[in-house]
Amino acid sequence: MLSLFTIRTRALGAAGLLAALAGVAGCSVRSTSTPGAAQHRPTATATVSPAATGATARGAAAPAGTRPACNPAAVLAGWSTARRAAQLVIAPADEDDVLAARPMVEAGVGGLLLFGSAAPPGLPGQLAALRRHARGGVAPLVSTDEEGGEIQRMANLVGNLPWPRTMAATMSTGQVRALAAQVGRRMRAAGITMDLAPVLDLSDSPGPNATFPDGPRSFSVHPAVATAYGLAFADGLRRGGVIPVVKHFPGLGQATANTDFGRASVPPLSTLRSGALLPFAAAIRHGLPAVMVGEASIPGVTHGLPATLSGAAIKGVLRGQLGFHGLVLTDSLSAVAIQDAGYSIPQAAVRAIEAGADMVTFDAGNPPVTTNQVITSLVSAVRSGQLPVARLDSAVQDVLRAKGRPVCG
Repeated sequence: MLSLFTIRTRALGAAGLLAALAGVAGCSVRSTSTPGAAQHRPTATATVSPAATGATARGAAAPAGTRPACNPAAVLAGWSTARRAAQLVIAPADEDDVLAARPMVEAGVGGLLLFGSAAPPGLPGQLAALRRHARGGVAPLVSTDEEGGEIQRMANLVGNLPWPRTMAATMSTGQVRALAAQVGRRMRAAGITMDLAPVLDLSDSPGPNATFPDGPRSFSVHPAVATAYGLAFADGLRRGGVIPVVKHFPGLGQATANTDFGRASVPPLSTLRSGALLPFAAAIRHGLPAVMVGEASIPGVTHGLPATLSGAAIKGVLRGQLGFHGLVLTDSLSAVAIQDAGYSIPQAAVRAIEAGADMVTFDAGNPPVTTNQVITSLVSAVRSGQLPVARLDSAVQDVLRAKGRPVCG
């Protein structure tokens, strides 16, 4: 991810988890164990009250043996607003002390993002212990940045990856796919379920630094090469049992600066369509499940607002024009670009979810405090009418589907 590149190297205490599914309005949720995943997949079941057995809502007799369809909105209405809001938060956690995240796991945040440079050997056991404290047995998404090169959190446990640019220059797509699958299997064995990679930005610049966000994090400046290698990397992760997150939509290779350090913009949409957007469009057609949105503005589209806070960028371009229906994550809301746009982390979280994002990421000196502030801000926005309940519930459903826990499935 972009903002997390600079900030994420700090050690943090952390937080994470989520809330379980509860039956309501004729639907209940039953959990069963999934081997090796430490998660539970819900199966929607329904009960029929005696008063409802005689006829359907239209007055016709219900066919014998049928059950009312599960209504996701009705199910989620049984959750408190805070419980739903917590699902949309990915809290930062220090991989050297992940058990410090237990209070947040018990409180119900939707995921953890591990920071560090060398994971301790005991990490798998510690993550397993955290999962046992997940409300309702629904495990958090546990993510990390295993891009390659210097952007790796746990190479000592899962194996080293070259810089993406080096992979594209020295390996075939088949070799990249096989290597990513190997690393993915080891990540999953360690308790990691999501990788914030691959980078699909187009770049041949130096970096990463304050001017250039990508450098060798990019597979190539050529759309066809970046697409082929990015999809191979993502496919390998999926084969290893890890969810890939392609980033940083709409492509930051030609951004005017690194948004970690300040505001930046990318070329206009007409230019992006013939270049930077091509790998993302291909990833969507390929069926990849998750996209991270970057924090540069798009001239003529976001009107100076970072893309991750813009409904025109997320709902309009990503979901509307490109047809993406999966999980949308923000880049780090701790970035200076967000601050320079006039938003605190909690304010930015509300704006991002309102704009169409499903989960927010951030870094913070005191993760539990910041996490609570984000959840509180989301709840307040729902109660005031700023954030529609339907938008909140849509995001929660996207999160649960990504975990293999659809509300009605």
